[in-house]
Amino acid sequence: MDFTYEALNRQGQSITGKVVANNTAEAYEKLREAGVVVTTLTENKAKTKKKGGKKVTLADMSMFARQLAAMIGAGIPVTQAMSTLVNQTTNPTLANAIKEVAQDVEGGADLSEAFSAQKPIFSDLFCSMIAAGEMGGMLDKTLLAMSNQLHKDKQLKDSIKSATSYPKMVGGLAIIIVIFMLIFMVPTFQGMTEGATDISPITQLIYNMSDGLRTKWYIVIPVIIAAIIGIVQLIKSPPVQKLWENHKMHAPIAGELISKTIFARFCRIFATLVAGGVTAVKALETAGPTSGSKLIEKAVFDAIEAVENGTTIHEALDECKLFPPMVISMIAIGEEAGSLPVMLDKVAEFYEEDVDALAKNLGSVLEPIMLVLLGSIVGFLIVALYLPVFQATTSYQA
Repeated sequence: MDFTYEALNRQGQSITGKVVANNTAEAYEKLREAGVVVTTLTENKAKTKKKGGKKVTLADMSMFARQLAAMIGAGIPVTQAMSTLVNQTTNPTLANAIKEVAQDVEGGADLSEAFSAQKPIFSDLFCSMIAAGEMGGMLDKTLLAMSNQLHKDKQLKDSIKSATSYPKMVGGLAIIIVIFMLIFMVPTFQGMTEGATDISPITQLIYNMSDGLRTKWYIVIPVIIAAIIGIVQLIKSPPVQKLWENHKMHAPIAGELISKTIFARFCRIFATLVAGGVTAVKALETAGPTSGSKLIEKAVFDAIEAVENGTTIHEALDECKLFPPMVISMIAIGEEAGSLPVMLDKVAEFYEEDVDALAKNLGSVLEPIMLVLLGSIVGFLIVALYLPVFQATTSYQA
């Protein structure tokens, strides 16, 4: 909960600020410990995030974490460092969030609580890392690790985006070509076969599609839009999402890329949290949900129960039969040698390199497939349009 207060400081001056607490009593206690006498304390209602604000990217977050780490490492107080970064941050949404965090900290809130109040701009992972840095007294190192993690996330997303950009472009081109043919080419062929009675059903279907698009576009376009919205909603529906979650790591062509991306992210986040001073159980609680797979998330939470009962991490994760043998082996070595973050980092690096290679190969595999698909669509339309002409010529010769 967020509170605004008016109080008197030790010098008797009137001050105002904000404090984050679970309840009013806790807010008063925090302010008392800060050495101020509260005159007014008001609970703020939940803030409504402004719509249309500029999206905060992984690059923005990575740069912010790195700059804050450098300033804290140089001995600059946290609130002063963030006040400086407000003016240096080019993204207005992020700058406003940083300003709110600085105000909450000045009001007596813990840094992790202040960041948590600005979700979803600052993720659960980010807030967990801040809390670990506060507890371990190494906030600058934790922030630097967070910056590196965010940078790795950005690289993985860029690799996947690069691999899927060509299929998206070819798919869009195919739609444009089909629309062009239906509007401009089909009427010409339709005029050539006007009066013919032996038009094939496929050709007649194309003629009808062309007529509908040209003469009843005010009906066709809304129907197409509604169909697209319906398909999108269907894809987002729980049954389809569950089906996708259960099979995406084994999907043809992209399955290997998806699975290695998930394992790379899990290992990297797990390593970053453990290296930042977070306990193994807490690290698993964060790494599971942020891995990108509901199956992995459930498996990790099942493993947490086993770890809390005394089972080693690698044995608990091996029970779910989802993690590759290499991941289990490296975690086992890390546990035995007391170097779990190092081993996890090595696994993450291995998978990240594989993801980069797979992303490049995926593009080269999809290119001929998409070209063949585009050629097949155009070829099908042309054959269907020429079919009445061929039939008419054959009938005339006969």
